[in-house]
Amino acid sequence: MKARHAAPLLVGALIVQRLLELRVARANERWARERGAVEYGQAHYPLFFVLHPAWLLATLLEGRRGGRVNWPALALLLLAQPLRYWVIRTLGRYWNTRILIVPGGERVTGGPFRYLKHPNYAVVALELAAAPLAVGAWRTALAFTLLNAALLLGVRIPAEEEALRAYARDHQSPEGATGAE
Repeated sequence: MKARHAAPLLVGALIVQRLLELRVARANERWARERGAVEYGQAHYPLFFVLHPAWLLATLLEGRRGGRVNWPALALLLLAQPLRYWVIRTLGRYWNTRILIVPGGERVTGGPFRYLKHPNYAVVALELAAAPLAVGAWRTALAFTLLNAALLLGVRIPAEEEALRAYARDHQSPEGATGAE
């Protein structure tokens, strides 16, 4: 299969997936705020809403110029999806796209969190590389992997960790649950 035919299908599927997940995230955000959740890291949140659509657009544009579908990269992307939903299922109502600390919550340590501190970020990093590579968009894979790493390591994860430390300090209890994954 040619990448120019696969790229629109792949990007379309990713857009549908992300939009459905945003519906879940918004419902979970309402639930958390009703329980007094405090949000952290609001200033950097819009950067991710620029990064992800730009990644999808770049994947589409560069992928339409590509040669053939890279089946191993596509398989890697598909194999990442059960991991994504394992994270979402493990976090349950705490999963969202924002850093929300729910009073009385406890930090989630089961499921994939037994193996990685931030498993969803690992899955997203894998997706940001694998999806473009699947359609021959190696420049997009490289650029957005680096941008995502800079945002996660330089801004997002430190903000999330500080939110958890602040909650633990303020409440003198186990670190609060977060759906920031």
